[in-house]
Formats: sequence, structure tokens, C-alpha cells
Amino acid sequence: MYPCGNCRAAAVGPDGRCAACGAYQQAAAMAPGPAPAYPYAPAMPAAPMPVGGVDLRRGLRIGLMVALGVSVAVTLAVFWAGTQTRMALQDMLDNGVSGTTEGDLQDAQAAATVTTVLSFLSTAATATLWAVWFRRARINAEFFAPGGHRFGTGWAAGAWFTPVVNLWFPKQIANDIYKASALPGARAPKGLLNSWWTLWIAAMVCKIVSSALSAGASARIATKGYDGSTWREDVEALQNSVNVASFGTLLMAVAGVLALLVVRQLGGLQEQRAMAGPAGMPGMPGAHGGPVPAGVPYGAPGYVPGQQPGGPAAGWPHPPQNPYGSGPAGY
Repeated sequence: MYPCGNCRAAAVGPDGRCAACGAYQQAAAMAPGPAPAYPYAPAMPAAPMPVGGVDLRRGLRIGLMVALGVSVAVTLAVFWAGTQTRMALQDMLDNGVSGTTEGDLQDAQAAATVTTVLSFLSTAATATLWAVWFRRARINAEFFAPGGHRFGTGWAAGAWFTPVVNLWFPKQIANDIYKASALPGARAPKGLLNSWWTLWIAAMVCKIVSSALSAGASARIATKGYDGSTWREDVEALQNSVNVASFGTLLMAVAGVLALLVVRQLGGLQEQRAMAGPAGMPGMPGAHGGPVPAGVPYGAPGYVPGQQPGGPAAGWPHPPQNPYGSGPAGY
């Protein structure tokens, strides 16, 4: 037995089917056929089978979804802190500058600072998991559609952290991944992906506008305090900045929920595509020299130990390989 590429349980028997989840793993259930007509090849040094293939392990995906959920909760806390700041600024405009209104504003800004720090930490952790997961999805998509991508696997992680191009490179990479992960002949469902990307870009724009609105007013208040003749205009500018930032924060929270659904959807698409087998490739040799039947997942071992060219002198049988991971069974 060796680990299942779908559920990772060490429950795949000689028939190639996992006893835990029922996923079909390899072309071992084919009807017996004649042995290959060609003689054994000359003995070769023992070497492991090529490793790699589609990685459908769910641990990273689940961890990312949990991190996205935490980030959404923290983002809502940031929105609440922004609401408190906006109310304190409005109170200052209504009742004038006093020790009470200034104290309320300082308390609200302190709460906003705490939630901003928490948001930074949660975003950093989520972004790291996202980059790793997105690169894995891109590598999986390469097996489904070799050569059908506009960017290499390195860009799948690096594009998110490259200024300027991170406004469109990641979306193009995601489009290619979705297209490759769709079932043969089916159209990739990208409505959820497009909605998430639109909200994410809109939230980024709101953040930039908010920073521009608050820069000048914050500098003047820091220099003159609230004693100058323009204090009311400065406070109104700060309030407008908080309003835009709060709207962008709300958009970011919704985008976080959609991102979680995108991770779930794309993971499901790639699982379905892997189980559909290498459609349109009838020439691939199976266990008895014939074509690999439909339903054999990408990366599954298409061999029966002891029946490969080269015979025992060439080092067969080799240890069973992990159908979806990057190492032998048990990795």
C-alpha cells in the first residue's frame, strides 16, 4: 500500500483504489494483456522513478482558508476602529475643540493603531500562505496544460510583491490557472474570481485616496495643533479620509470572503481535473503497454512493478512513488 494522492491515507491497495476515499489511483485494474513484445533493455543503474505530479494535499489550502477567515475578522475590527475615529471627529466639529473631544479622539486613534498592527500581522501571514498556495496551483496547472501559460511558476509568487505589475500580472496568471484547471471542453467559471479581483483593486484605490486626503491635514495639525484658523477644514479633511478608508476596509473584508471562496473553488476544480485523467493523450503507455485509461489522475504511477522494460537487472521494482507529492510514498 502507498499514500492516496487525494486524502493522503496509506490505504491504496493493488487494485489502485483508496480504501478510505475511493479515489482511483493507477492503471492497475486493467484486464490482463500480453507482455510487451520488445526484449529487455540493457541493465541500467538503479535509480528512482521521476517524482512530482499534481499536488492535491489539502493542508496548505485549509491553513490558507483559516488565515483568510482570521484576516476578515481583523479587518472588521479595523472598520470598527475607523467608525470610532469618525464619530470622535464629528463630535469635535459639533462641540468644538476641548479636553474632552481631544481625549476621545486620542482614544479612538489608539484603538485604530492597535487594530492596524493586528491587521498588518494577519495580512503578512496570509500573504505568505497565499503566495505558496498560488504557486502550487500554478505548478499543478502546468501538468494540465503544458506550455499554455503566459508567465512562469516563479511569477506566481513574485508577481504579488512586485510594485506596479502586481495590479494585473496576478490576475492574468489566475486566468491561465483557471483555464487549465477546467475539465476538458468545459468553460472555467471565473465569475467569483473576477468579483474578488475587482473588490481587491477597489480597496487598494480607496487606501491610496485616503492616504492622500489625510497627508496634508495631518501635517498641519501636527504643526499648529487645533489653534489655527484652518482647524475645522483640517478636521473635515481627516473625517473624509477616514470615511474613504472605512469604505475601502469594508470592501477589503468582502474581498477576503471572496478570496476564501476562490481558494475553495480552485482547489475543487484542480481535484476534478486531476481525476479526469490526461484527456487527448491516448498514446501514453499504461501498465501493459496499452494506453492509460480515462480516470487515471495526473502523476499517478502508470506501471506495475516487475513488468517494466529492463527487468530486475535494471533495478526493478522501484519503491512506490507518491502520486501527487514530491517524493516517494511515505514522504
